[in-house]
Amino acid sequence: MEKAETKGAAFDFYGKLSLTKAVPLGLQHVLAMFVGNLTPILIITGACGIGAGSEFAELQVDLLQNAMAGIVTLVQLYAIGPVGGKVPIIMGTSSGFIGVFNSVAKVMGGGIAGYGAIMLASVLGGLFETVLGFLLKPLRRFFPAVVTGTVVLSIGLSLVSVGVNSFGGGNMAADFGSIENLALGALVTVVIIAFKHGTKGMTSASSILIAGYIASAVMGLFLSPTGITADGVEYTKAWVLNWDKVAEASWFSIPKLMPVPLVFDLRAIVPVLIMFIVTAVETVGDISGVMEGGMGREATDSELSGGVICDGLGSSFAALFGVLPNTSFSQNVGLVAMTKIVNRHALATGAVFLVFCGLLPKLAALISIMPQSVLGGAAVMMFSSIVISGIQLITKEPLTARNITIVSTALGLGYGIGANGAVIAGLPEAVQLIFGGSGIVPAAILAIVLNIVIPREKEA
Repeated sequence: MEKAETKGAAFDFYGKLSLTKAVPLGLQHVLAMFVGNLTPILIITGACGIGAGSEFAELQVDLLQNAMAGIVTLVQLYAIGPVGGKVPIIMGTSSGFIGVFNSVAKVMGGGIAGYGAIMLASVLGGLFETVLGFLLKPLRRFFPAVVTGTVVLSIGLSLVSVGVNSFGGGNMAADFGSIENLALGALVTVVIIAFKHGTKGMTSASSILIAGYIASAVMGLFLSPTGITADGVEYTKAWVLNWDKVAEASWFSIPKLMPVPLVFDLRAIVPVLIMFIVTAVETVGDISGVMEGGMGREATDSELSGGVICDGLGSSFAALFGVLPNTSFSQNVGLVAMTKIVNRHALATGAVFLVFCGLLPKLAALISIMPQSVLGGAAVMMFSSIVISGIQLITKEPLTARNITIVSTALGLGYGIGANGAVIAGLPEAVQLIFGGSGIVPAAILAIVLNIVIPREKEA
């Protein structure tokens, strides 16, 4: 029965699939990654003080939702020479960068200059990951499941607090943590669970959009959209939908090259370069997971190498247009593993849809007005699911004493120090920037080093 269900063009990467069948399957992937792809840019532009309400933010959301993710996905699916692994992966803005970018934004003082430093660091980091992709075959032995799993687990743990912050409306909001924001976030979470397990197809995948917009609109009918601060200043509440932004957005736009000036600053470049090593490890894990879960076999060296190269060049390309790194999207890896649908033409229709939407700012504005608490209602589940993915990767191999030592040390010491930066407050600022603020980098470095240093147990 299992085999019968996985026969047909939809379950064959190179299978010929009619457009009528390919479009809905592709749109499922777009809807599954819509919010996850949007969240990082909103969080980082907000951290830089150039978020909601600015012309720059609207441009970035426009680009984020669409052209860059779609173009890089098409390259990953079809490949251009060595660039692209020809694997059933959807590309998007990596949420794993949020912790590091947040730290950089704080150190740089935010603003356009801070964001410009993040962009140049992403361009250089992407090129660095590209080199790693060409060297992946001899380096592959350094990234077993216990290492990739620990990295993915650290990424998930580092993002849980970010999701909760959005759940409360975003800490930049004047009404952060208000009853309205918390209720909206909780309602979205409940509706997602109900839709996810009570419906199928695109209704299930788009439950976050349905719940968020309807709930916010209904709240606007019964609650006051404005409040008064302790200083007597009137403000618009974070959950209010800004329809004026949609009305003012143009119907058609061409993305601009380098919308912000690139800024060279080692305080941004060093930690971001290290994060790209982590991203390469995560991409190896994603490709391995999608090939095993969706196609029932291990990924080849050329697939892994091409995938990582596409990750790197795609990230550099995206940064030139003011977009955060575009890498393999873990949520869609789970969708492929669940449905077994790996047809590249189906996934390509979703990618083309993203590119098409990139030329329509009005649609981008419609997505961008989604309240932070709505994003948070989804993010608390989305980021926690990354934790689960890490656990699944770690447990792919037997939990020997060696593996337990690697995972526990990397999480306890590496992630622990990174997540509690005050512990290393007496160390040089460069060390604090690399290892503080986010536990991902120190956890990844420790996992890689311990995997090399600790001898393997002899097989009985």
